[in-house]
Amino acid sequence: MNPISLRRVRAVAGKELRDYRRNRSLVAGMTIIPLVFLITPLVQVFTMTPADLQHGAWLVYMLGIPAVAPTVIAAHAIVGERQQGTLEPVLTTPVRRDELLLGKALAALVPSVAVSYLVFGLVVAVIAVFAEPQSAAAVLRGSAIAAQIFFTPLVAAWSIWIGIIISARAKDVRSAQQIAMPISLPSFAVALLVAMGVIPATLPVACLLAAILAGLNIAGWAMSVAAFDPERLITR
Repeated sequence: MNPISLRRVRAVAGKELRDYRRNRSLVAGMTIIPLVFLITPLVQVFTMTPADLQHGAWLVYMLGIPAVAPTVIAAHAIVGERQQGTLEPVLTTPVRRDELLLGKALAALVPSVAVSYLVFGLVVAVIAVFAEPQSAAAVLRGSAIAAQIFFTPLVAAWSIWIGIIISARAKDVRSAQQIAMPISLPSFAVALLVAMGVIPATLPVACLLAAILAGLNIAGWAMSVAAFDPERLITR
């Protein structure tokens, strides 16, 4: 098999990003969902004592953004284009299935990670400026910030592959989004258990979770390519 053409992948990603900017529902979803997940850590910081804040990794709640928000875009990737009647022209181009799906995944990953980092930075700034020094020190630990920076793209990528797989099988965008969001929640559930101290926030645990997510992302790409059946999508 010929190697993947990065030029074609970038072309697909650029086309997808231009389409996303014109889709108000996608923009609205990517705006509203992050606001939901920033509430919990801020409430915890401003209502709990510094001693209680020491017993949890509360910033890990923010991983809910890359776990859920990308599904809004990814679930639109295939079925949305089919509904708009633009999928068949794309399939007549020299772009291969794996290149097409990788470009679509990249187009969903970039804004998802950017929004996640932006909201996380906003929360960190609010805590650093307005919280009591002891509370801020208990929450803004280097390990928690590093975990957020490192795990955000891994979690987002896994949610994107889930969304693309479902989008390739769904009948419409709304049903694809409704199915993809709950399926993407287990990764956030693990983050929630870490935040609550049920799963220890240690380096070995972090390495294990990172390895699992990396493996899931590789498998997700392969499964999305297998689920993408151009003939069925066009004739259905």
